[in-house]
Amino acid sequence: MKIKMIALDLDGTLLRSDKTISDYSKSVIQKCRESGMKVIYATVRGSAENVAPSELFDGCVKKSGAVAYVGSQLIYERIMPIDTVREFLIACDKAGIKTALQTNTDGVHYTNFNVSEVWREITNYKKIDFSEINFDTDKIYTIADTADSLDIMKNNLPKGVYMFISRDDLIFFSHEEAVKSKATAALAEHWGIKPEEIICFGDDLIDIDLFEYCGISVAMGNALIEVKAAADFVCDTNDNDGVAKWLETNLNGI
Repeated sequence: MKIKMIALDLDGTLLRSDKTISDYSKSVIQKCRESGMKVIYATVRGSAENVAPSELFDGCVKKSGAVAYVGSQLIYERIMPIDTVREFLIACDKAGIKTALQTNTDGVHYTNFNVSEVWREITNYKKIDFSEINFDTDKIYTIADTADSLDIMKNNLPKGVYMFISRDDLIFFSHEEAVKSKATAALAEHWGIKPEEIICFGDDLIDIDLFEYCGISVAMGNALIEVKAAADFVCDTNDNDGVAKWLETNLNGI
């Protein structure tokens, strides 16, 4: 089966530890596109243009699958109505849990803590009273840094909301259909591409969902053990251009 699409996670996968893409990786991606393959990235990030320039990709999945784009065209969107998650946000705030949410319109992190004290690169945030929010959200994230915080979040989890715990103790909440596989499927359908014609790369637990959808899955050498076990293949690490090396070695015609 000819591969027609490549889906790449960013952090820990295509991006090196310094959050850059090597010139070698860029050249291999461009060769894939020139050979007729569509190349997208699928990330938990709400904004990735500073690390993954749009001219290098045919489309993208952001916020773990809440939205998917081809250029500026919105192809897929799954949001959480604020009335569904407001009490959850308030419960987290009362428990002292660092909590933030985003919308698909302005890129601002609306929070109850100083985000830049945790991630220096994030400066576009605004502290807010969650009880006064009047807009819907496509992404909520929290930091589980207290002993009982996880139980509090599970006990207050709204119906229809998907909870994902990442490898770095960040916890993400999204619409139950805001997952990488469904957003990637929307892009594939837009281009008339079948699941078995897609190859994907990832390193974290959230990528397993995408592995199960795509025809071929490749885990990074630095991936979690569970991710490697779920993959068809394992490549070199992100710092050693694992994605580019695997593509160049295994795909003919690039």
